[in-house]
Amino acid sequence: MPKRGKNYKAALGKYDKTQTYEMAEALKNVCEIAGAKFDETVEVHIKLGVDGRHADQQVRGAVVLPNGTGKTKRVLVFAKGPKAQEAEAAGADYVGAEEMAQRIQSEGWFDFDAVVATPDMMGVVGRLGKLLGPKGLMPNPKSGTVTMDVEKALHEIKAGKVEYRLDKQNIIHTSIGKVSFGPEKLLENMNTLMEAVVKAKPAAAKGQYLKSVTVASTMGPGVKVNPALIQF
Repeated sequence: MPKRGKNYKAALGKYDKTQTYEMAEALKNVCEIAGAKFDETVEVHIKLGVDGRHADQQVRGAVVLPNGTGKTKRVLVFAKGPKAQEAEAAGADYVGAEEMAQRIQSEGWFDFDAVVATPDMMGVVGRLGKLLGPKGLMPNPKSGTVTMDVEKALHEIKAGKVEYRLDKQNIIHTSIGKVSFGPEKLLENMNTLMEAVVKAKPAAAKGQYLKSVTVASTMGPGVKVNPALIQF
């Protein structure tokens, strides 16, 4: 068990860690107990009552947060010809085709935060699955990152689009902004995310869908949200 610092222990004394809160109150607590010297990211961890090993119980998608994420994302676009020109004009940080794939494979180059690809490039991008997949960077039609509308995809990512997907424990981990946003803007972002996750409930999911929801800043302890109070 890692040793906890003084700031972490002090934060635990500022709220009741055994209690579950409404989203607004939970986010207020997160902002109040954040004590790092940098602008911490606020993360949400959502445990779902599904079994992601079954294809009909997968939960995955993307949503544009109304107040952005507080981070400027670097985007790599796999495209050729006019679509490559469209990507450059729309503000892509890197644009290319086979040469970009080669750079990733041979140099271990990952100076980007998101990847967009036109459908005709997926033969090239598909070979990078074992490298991009574990980092959550693999383009996917469900998240809008495999598309011919490169300009739209880029604008959404730059505006604050976040992807959500299950891990092996059927938990979604994603960020909803920075502590400096304050509770109100974080709540707007979290409402948008939670609404998308609730609407993505698979028809095959039985029983309680939202098992647990926790919010936390980068260096702070988790604050539990009462999932029964999350209604959309």
